[in-house]
Amino acid sequence: MSNLDREAVPAPCGGRGFVVAEPVRELLSPRRVKLGESTEVRRLLPNLGRRMVGAWCFVDHYGPDDIADEPGMQVPPHPHMGLQTVSWLHEGEVLHRDSTGSLQTIRPRELGLMTSGHAISHSEESPREHSRLLHGAQLWVALPDTHRHTDPRFEHHAELPVVTAPGLRATLLLGTLDGTASPGTTYTPIVGADLALASGADVRLPLEPDFEYAVLAMSGEAHVDGVPVVPGSMLYLGCGRTELPLRATTDAGLMLLGGEPFEEELIMWWNFIGRSNEDIAQARSDWMKGSRFGEVVGYDGAPLTAPELPPGPLKPRGRVR
Repeated sequence: MSNLDREAVPAPCGGRGFVVAEPVRELLSPRRVKLGESTEVRRLLPNLGRRMVGAWCFVDHYGPDDIADEPGMQVPPHPHMGLQTVSWLHEGEVLHRDSTGSLQTIRPRELGLMTSGHAISHSEESPREHSRLLHGAQLWVALPDTHRHTDPRFEHHAELPVVTAPGLRATLLLGTLDGTASPGTTYTPIVGADLALASGADVRLPLEPDFEYAVLAMSGEAHVDGVPVVPGSMLYLGCGRTELPLRATTDAGLMLLGGEPFEEELIMWWNFIGRSNEDIAQARSDWMKGSRFGEVVGYDGAPLTAPELPPGPLKPRGRVR
């Protein structure tokens, strides 16, 4: 998934200075961003005052949108560096193409996981024949320095492990939850889970006290640790929790995101994550010259043009706690 802002704003991320070392209830409101020709997303990360949750560094929620008479998602080929993208759907389909030759239709509650490593490019679009509704989330995971130059790859996992409790069905995208592990490749201690709550459910989800967590509300009406959350909002929860109370007043869909706080200081600009101004400038130059990021074959349209870099040097500004 691309950041299509034409005036890309650099976001310093990482460092433990923004990590809350105790349980909190910090409700984050989204910023609305146009994605392609017909899709509007609600951007939860990076957010004013909250830049990462574990290694999760970018969260967009979109839909449900009625695209019966529209082309739906149309994101032209664009580059990524230093991160993983996670495609997650509740309704609809997304056709993924990338420069490693991958061609995959992603459907609801199937994991599309792309590791950019040192360089990859991809496109995302609704298939020509598609469902009426499109609803999902697109997320990025920052790669640690030891793995950010790894070879690019794409994984598709149609079958994922499920953790159940009365009124709860938790599908595990990444990491581990309650002793169950996802097949998706990870490079830092992390968890991502889709939580389907039945109306009237009142459960407690086991957590890791060393992780920081947030919950993204996808649909329905639910309370997370007593806080009502509405679709398109995200509740940051801090660290120090061993369990999380969840209660649903209707059928509800949530996403649990968490992980060990990410200590490295990063620069996130456009669709790149680096450690220095030179990292970002070189990646932009390589993309504009048509080198390093490969070619996406089969997309009917031109690749995206990178925005101009800001006039001053980009610097990571994470703070050490």
